[in-house]
Order: sequence, then structure tokens, then C-alpha cells
Amino acid sequence: MTMTRMDEYRLLGRSGLRVSPLSLGAMTFGTAWGWGADEGDSRRIFDAYLDAGGNIVDTANIYTDGQSEQYLGRFLRGRRDSVVVATKYAATRDPSDPNAGGGGRKSLRGSVEASLRNLGIDHIDLLYLHAWDGMTPSDEIIAALGELVRSGKVLYIGISDTPAWEVARMQTTAELRGWPSCAALQVEYSLIERTTERELLPMAANLGIGVVPWAPLGGGVLTGKYTAADLATAGSQSPTGTRRDHAKANGTLTVRGLEIADTVVDVANELGVTAAQVALAWSLRHPSVVSSLIGARTLEQLQQNISALDVVFDRSQLDELHAVSAVDPGFPHEFLTRPMVRGVTTGRTTVRPRPVRTW
Repeated sequence: MTMTRMDEYRLLGRSGLRVSPLSLGAMTFGTAWGWGADEGDSRRIFDAYLDAGGNIVDTANIYTDGQSEQYLGRFLRGRRDSVVVATKYAATRDPSDPNAGGGGRKSLRGSVEASLRNLGIDHIDLLYLHAWDGMTPSDEIIAALGELVRSGKVLYIGISDTPAWEVARMQTTAELRGWPSCAALQVEYSLIERTTERELLPMAANLGIGVVPWAPLGGGVLTGKYTAADLATAGSQSPTGTRRDHAKANGTLTVRGLEIADTVVDVANELGVTAAQVALAWSLRHPSVVSSLIGARTLEQLQQNISALDVVFDRSQLDELHAVSAVDPGFPHEFLTRPMVRGVTTGRTTVRPRPVRTW
């Protein structure tokens, strides 16, 4: 793999939107949850990211109880046109109101209006459904998102944390009806979480959706900062819990996760770089990935993450990382690769598979 630069922009899916290979995650903008960066540090991180050539900043309606969007809105003054602003809806704005969250049209409209006020802008460049609620019909979601694009309040749409078959259904419905379709898919993807390779990443490649991985550092586990001693404490899903709590609750801080992290650290030592840089560089190798999300609480962390673009692996290092992090492909993928099944479907002939479409 050749090195890349922050200003070597990629097209997001089948859209004409150009984005940098690393997206700046703004979940660390704000101190309301107890572990983020204050406004001054957040601004320095934002400015340094843009000065390095980055152009897409990712937030959500609930991050740090709204501070993230508010900070970002202030930072955008004088630089709005050069920044791709991505935010999300579906997380509830009022736990006592059943329609303040979820994927429905009412939740969507209310969330977008609140985000526009927080950000101090008149349109959102990229709006994601934050997570599948399991109840709202997919037709309602894709239709409502398309209405916002046609209204001019949203330019591009994306889907996050949703089953592959629901994303595929929405994308196909949009194409058949001539509605705006999804440009981006945000999913967890790292050396610890590779099950997205089963369905979600191949789906995105074939339907023209650009993948933006979140947690490419495995909740911080792949930086090598945790040890077996950290497994003894309980995890917590509360936003105000520690980063270790989150990693445990999300299933990345495990015995397996630590084993993978040890290999990442070994490869990093061979290359003379940090473990975080190895993990980030690996996530960018998948052909479906357009831009990996990076979060930083300090300027030093940001600069180290950006330097991941300079990492070049040799074949043995990639093989080592692949082996320690491999996941069972599951059914039907494993079944369909068995020699007996291949023989039944192709006989004694050899057939070259159709290449995956790229956009």
C-alpha cells in the first residue's frame, strides 16, 4: 500500500462529495460527559485538523448533551464553506417523549431543526440515521430523508448501525423511486470488530455506498493502553462512564481484544510507529472504506492519528494482523466456499468472479 495524504480526497459513495481519508469525530468536543475536551482544546483540534487538509467533521445531536454541535457551530464561523458537516438523528432529545427519538419522520424533523440551531447553519451536508430502532418502516426513513434533501436542509444522507438487509432495501427503494439515495454507511470496523466484513462492507461496495468506520481503534484497546488487570472492573454504557467502561461494555476490552492489541503493538514496534497508527492505517486498507473516523482529546493525539497515513505495511505484517483478528465468516459465506458446494455449482469449469464495483 502506498502512503496517502490528508488532502488526497475521496468521493463518498456514488456522490460527488469529496472527503478526506480521515474524518474528525467531534464526540470529544465538550466536557458534559466528563471525559471530553473543553472549548479551547476542541477549537485547537478543529483548526489543526483543517490546517492539515481534513475537511469532514462528524458529530451527532446528543454528543456531550449538545455541546459538540454548539462548539462546532462556533468553530465554523468564517470556514463554513470548506467544511463537510456531518451529524446524526434518532437518539432521543427527551427521554419522556416517545417521538423525540427513533427513525420516524417526527423525530427526524425535530432533530434536524435542533441541530441547525445548535450548529448555527442553514443546511447539514451529511445527515445519518444514527441507529436502527427496529420499529420505523424503512420506506418512511428513506422517504423522509429524501424530503429533507429536496427541501435543501440536507445535502447528502447516510445510514449508521443498521442491518445490511435494511440498508439494501432503503437504497434499492430510493433508486427505483428516483429518491436521493445513501452516500455513506457508518459502522464499527476495526481489527477487533471485523464481522462487518460478512454483509455490510460487501453490500456497501456493490450498492455504491462509502464506508466510514467508527471506533477503528477498538474503543482505545488497540492503542495498547489496557492490560489484563483492566478486565476485572465492570463496564458501563452510560455516556459519563470512563473510556475503559465503554470499551468493556461494547465488547472490545476482552481477552481476545487484548491479544489482538498485543500483535498491533508488536507490528508498531517493528515499524517504529504507535499502535494507534497501525490500527488506523489497517482500517483504511479495505476497498469499501472511504474515510475512517478519528477522535482526539488533545492536539498531540490528533497529530499522531493523522500520521497513520504515513504507515506502510509489508506482507508479513498484514498476514500477522489478519491471522490474529480473523473472524468466522458465518453462514452462508463459509458454506459457499466449501469444495463440494463449489463443485456442484461450477462443475469442472473455472469461472472468474465478477469484480466488486467501485465508484
